[in-house]
Amino acid sequence: MKNQAYRMTMLFDFYGDLLTDRQKEFYDLYYNDDLSLAEIAENYDITRQGVRDIIVRAERTLEDVEEKTGLIRRFHETKEIVAQIRGICQELDALNGRRFRDELLNGLCRRLDEAVTQLERE
Repeated sequence: MKNQAYRMTMLFDFYGDLLTDRQKEFYDLYYNDDLSLAEIAENYDITRQGVRDIIVRAERTLEDVEEKTGLIRRFHETKEIVAQIRGICQELDALNGRRFRDELLNGLCRRLDEAVTQLERE
């Protein structure tokens, strides 16, 4: 269940602007504010089934866009690669400190670390 909620939140973060205003509102209330279908229905004076239909339609839209673009999948792959690069940079820096004590290599490690930090921010 937690993975599903995380996935739905990621989908909304990446593609939420593609939904209608009503879909965005109900989706946000359901997944982010943790309101039940009945609570949303009561607040908006519609049926529980009506709320469910809107949310299911929104989910389908978001899933379809992710299936076509793969942005979330690539986001996670990129995060993993950036973590690997950071680890390699740390190993190089440690090796340089223990063995070589080369200032040029030290500077390159710093520049690589800065580049990885910049990637993580974006």
